[in-house]
Amino acid sequence: TRSHFGSSGGWRAAVALQDPVIRGGGEGRGGRVAMDIDLLNPDAKEERAKHKLKRMIQSPNSFFMDVKCPGCLQITTVYSHAQTVVLCGNCNVMLCQPTGGLARLTEGCSFRRKVE
Repeated sequence: TRSHFGSSGGWRAAVALQDPVIRGGGEGRGGRVAMDIDLLNPDAKEERAKHKLKRMIQSPNSFFMDVKCPGCLQITTVYSHAQTVVLCGNCNVMLCQPTGGLARLTEGCSFRRKVE
């Protein structure tokens, strides 16, 4: 079967003609093209916005947190993406309610991220 590119090297030759790095017509020595972004040192804000599997170093979006009850000031450990209502063990006040993603803390509750 004959290719559409004729007998002058096939699809590889067609790709090489379109790619400035392979063609050697790029900037600088060795045909290298300067990048618009630094791939080795990504911006922290952009990295946080990426999907958890697309980051340079994969990391989860979820975490555990210590939530302080506004009434009795008891500290309870709560998962950030809790799927059930979490109540205070002491006074039965609702600490957070589930949403589709992150759990919503009730008004007056303070929290801090747990350190590993």
